[in-house]
Amino acid sequence: MAQHILAVDDDESIRHLIDEYLSENGYRVSQAANGREMQAVLATDTVDLIVLDVKMPGEDGFTLARTVRQTSDVPIIMLTGQTHEVDRVLGLELGADDYLTKPFSPRELLARIKAVLRRYDGIGSREADSKSDGRPKRETEIRTYRFNGWTLSTGTRRLTSPNDTRIELTNGEYALLVTFLNAPKRILSRDQLLEFSRLHDDVYDRSIDVQILRLRRKIEADPNEPKMIRTERGAGYFFDSDVTN
Repeated sequence: MAQHILAVDDDESIRHLIDEYLSENGYRVSQAANGREMQAVLATDTVDLIVLDVKMPGEDGFTLARTVRQTSDVPIIMLTGQTHEVDRVLGLELGADDYLTKPFSPRELLARIKAVLRRYDGIGSREADSKSDGRPKRETEIRTYRFNGWTLSTGTRRLTSPNDTRIELTNGEYALLVTFLNAPKRILSRDQLLEFSRLHDDVYDRSIDVQILRLRRKIEADPNEPKMIRTERGAGYFFDSDVTN
């Protein structure tokens, strides 16, 4: 069955361009001109990825991304006419998986869609133990990780806090946390985190810092003074917790 892409943009010509090119390359495409139409599609159909424009009248793409992330982990690629790094970082903080600056090449959009979908397909088949070269091995079975009173089940992707509260994770946050749980008390560089978790392959490596910030907000008692995900200056990050499974 063809993967379903939802193109959300108030510019009809952009929507038609995305629809035509992706349809020619084997995808099923739906269009939405605003948040209301986007929500109507999401309520009635399964969507594999959303291409979401940032600058739209009414609810902008940042607001819509935040709304989607409250209930869904569907991948999001944001389209922006801005070249400022702050806009890209804000999109990633809100849960977007990648971004593309307008005007864009349909071929590049297709490549980024394929890359994001490959990363999502790979989640749940991470490497669980260590190879001889120190890389985490792929998960081949359902596992339950326990750390500092927290519990993560890879079968349901359910993260439970020490007070038995379920914490929702985006796909990126989940992939990053599993990477840390497979390599506790080891320094992992940004490049290693990008590779092992398959986060933002073709986005600048500082996007890892954004993902770390988001994950800290969910699992640290004080994200400003993290105890589990520690920064090692000039080296990367260090998951300082015993992990059992």
